[in-house]
Amino acid sequence: MLVGILHELGAYLKLMGSMFTRPEKFSMYWKEMMRQMNDIGVGSVVIVSIICLFIGAVTAVQFAYQLEGGFIPPYYIGYIVRDSTIIELAPTISCLVLAGKVGSNMAAEIGGMRQKEQIDALEIMGVNTASYLILPKILAALFVVPLLVVIGAGISIAGGLLASISTGMVSSGDYILGLNSFFEPYFVFMMLVKSLVFAFILTSVSCYKGFYVEGGSIELGRASTQAVVYSNILILLADYIIALILT
Repeated sequence: MLVGILHELGAYLKLMGSMFTRPEKFSMYWKEMMRQMNDIGVGSVVIVSIICLFIGAVTAVQFAYQLEGGFIPPYYIGYIVRDSTIIELAPTISCLVLAGKVGSNMAAEIGGMRQKEQIDALEIMGVNTASYLILPKILAALFVVPLLVVIGAGISIAGGLLASISTGMVSSGDYILGLNSFFEPYFVFMMLVKSLVFAFILTSVSCYKGFYVEGGSIELGRASTQAVVYSNILILLADYIIALILT
């Protein structure tokens, strides 16, 4: 098992290094970057918004229930929802969802090109396929995913407000007071760092699994599944490491 892990790690690092050894002209990336930014950003904003909306609503309701009848002021609900959303829920949950939606699509797209021998044809023509096929996806994700996370965080906080008002557990005034209390800009920095690291992981791992796929449709489906599983595991591991480093 250890040998297999080391083999996978070595092949992954070799692929990532080959993207920069002989880069193509940036003009070759532009059109593909725009397409990927549209697929990742516009194509995922609805699902990320819906999930973050309910995450914020559930967080507000559950914490309001736990604090009901205690000595903690009700405005702490807004404070708790804001910080938990910014620090952990928005970047982590959003990127886990994107790993399933975007990552599997990237693995299937590149894996299909490998099976149809289109990658081999590009290599015969002298194209650095790792740079041409993978780098635009990574650059697009590094730009778009943090934007999605910021949007998701705002919607999650708004979802907590809507849940507080609709249930009557917390007044809108108390919730907004909590949002304005004890704010630390450093938490936003943590959120952006996490979103950048998670964006790189979910795109690079998915592209790696698709780039080295072998066999037919069954193997392609297995590679797409592995891309999602490995990305999710590495995102959670990176989340723990970033939390240790930045806190």
